[in-house]
Amino acid sequence: MKYPVFASFIILILVIRHAIRRNRRIGDESDRLFWEKERKANEVRRKPLDDLVFIKPDTSNFPADIMSDDEEIRECRNIIESLRNEKIVNLTGMSNTDLKLHYGAANLPLLSEYDDRFTTLVTTLQKWADRLWENGYMREAVPILEEQIRIHADITSAYRKLASFYRSEGTPEKIEGLKKTAETLNSSSKNVILRSLEEYENM
Repeated sequence: MKYPVFASFIILILVIRHAIRRNRRIGDESDRLFWEKERKANEVRRKPLDDLVFIKPDTSNFPADIMSDDEEIRECRNIIESLRNEKIVNLTGMSNTDLKLHYGAANLPLLSEYDDRFTTLVTTLQKWADRLWENGYMREAVPILEEQIRIHADITSAYRKLASFYRSEGTPEKIEGLKKTAETLNSSSKNVILRSLEEYENM
């Protein structure tokens, strides 16, 4: 009985070794392709930025008088106001290598600034909406959450809160609009958001 067990053990060892070698080859090839792509990206000359879509935050429907004395909300308002005349671009889903290939290596610092401002805008809007929501001002938070959807932010919580609100208001058909926007996201959060919205649709 010992020989079949020993033979099985040897076979298992060989299978594991083969898997390890295969994964190592795949990893080495991935590294080679990445560095080759990076090398090409660093050689791309500066290109026009004509196809960038600049974002202007629209605060016209925001609840200016709700919790206006709250320190966190006041800070959010100040940050968004400071971004109003800045250049903001949503570059979610594009790596630095992708950006260099598309726009040229020399444009990377500028593009990073634009994208950093988008991140600041999105996180600030979410912070403001969350602050209102947790204090019972769900309806007042909706315009802020909807602004996030308009600028194609990929914050799952924003989609979930809106889906919850639309269902509670008897307008679940609006969830379909959220799904249509989510389907256009260039983000790793896309599938998570879509699954969350489907859950609310099927309630």
